Amino acid sequence: MMEYRNLGRMIWIATIVITLVGLVTIYSATAHNVRVSQSVFFQQLICALVGFVIMFLLSHFDYRKFYDIAYVFYGISIFLLIAVLILGRDILGAKRWIEIGFFNFQPSELAKLAVIFALGRYFSGQRPAHDFDIRGRKEVLWRDLFFPFLLTVIPALFVFKQPDLGTAILIFGIFLVMLFVSEIEYRYFFSFVVGCLVLLPFLWHFLKPYQKDRLLVFLNPNIDPLGAGYTIIQSKIAIGSGRLFGKGWQAGTQNQLNFLPERHTDFIFSVIGEEWGLLGTSFLTACFFILIICCFNVAQQTKDKFGMMVAMGMVTILTLQVVINIGMVLGLFPIVGIPLPLVSYGRSSFLMFVFILGFLLNLSKRRSVF
Repeated sequence: MMEYRNLGRMIWIATIVITLVGLVTIYSATAHNVRVSQSVFFQQLICALVGFVIMFLLSHFDYRKFYDIAYVFYGISIFLLIAVLILGRDILGAKRWIEIGFFNFQPSELAKLAVIFALGRYFSGQRPAHDFDIRGRKEVLWRDLFFPFLLTVIPALFVFKQPDLGTAILIFGIFLVMLFVSEIEYRYFFSFVVGCLVLLPFLWHFLKPYQKDRLLVFLNPNIDPLGAGYTIIQSKIAIGSGRLFGKGWQAGTQNQLNFLPERHTDFIFSVIGEEWGLLGTSFLTACFFILIICCFNVAQQTKDKFGMMVAMGMVTILTLQVVINIGMVLGLFPIVGIPLPLVSYGRSSFLMFVFILGFLLNLSKRRSVF
């Protein structure tokens, strides 16, 4: 395993390189964008500079203090998720943003962190149950499974109501990984997973019409090539046309001629594929792989259970967003509106990830148990 000092250095290098790739691509994606002003590039640039300062400060902050405020943080997150449904800015039928001056804040990004800290504190205070425990099975199931599930499902439902299916799925993914790491008995864990898979088809009736359309065009984009399937078709064209070396910076036709929607946010990977080709996308994917492996090593080497649990939740959200976003733009997953970490435009998302990386850098400097 890599030493703690080297892990921290590699996390910094990978984060800076990935952020620079994102800034260069956002500039290109907004250069001739008829829908989005190029001012978003400068907003992201300022956010990146502020974010690196936050990341540096967090790396020197005592992470144990988050144990004390975990449930308070969770409560604030729930309050903001309720507030955004009432007072939030309505964009295309979705209420996901709260306007604070010139800054649009997305409470669902905060909810991811809140769930991680709440589950981290809860699981770190629990002793894993064994067959010889004198407690009844119902008590064990409530303590080890259903109560932490309740902590997760409350914010997930509020996020789903916005509606934001992608983030709700991510929050549930965090729960599954942290539940597995919590040392719950495998029979309970896998029984729960199987039960969720059995109930999955029934969720179809709770989806919005546009969400159903996205799932249908995932199976066959050509059933609605000018509607729900348009974006994924243009994304595949952009990535495929880049071939090995790409068309060059600001030279992609799908990007510069405005064929590809949402190219500065959810579909920014398509712009990278068109302009820099397979070599460019492979380089970015390798940077993400290095970052994720380093973060996982930090989590694995952390000795205290709270730090380890939180770190695993953070590595989970980073990994899931990278995999889902890249898979989405390649047509391997349905379109669920998940941005590419540190690359896509989005100040709430960017600040959340520099917070995560700052926390992991903090862990990389500490080995003590409390």
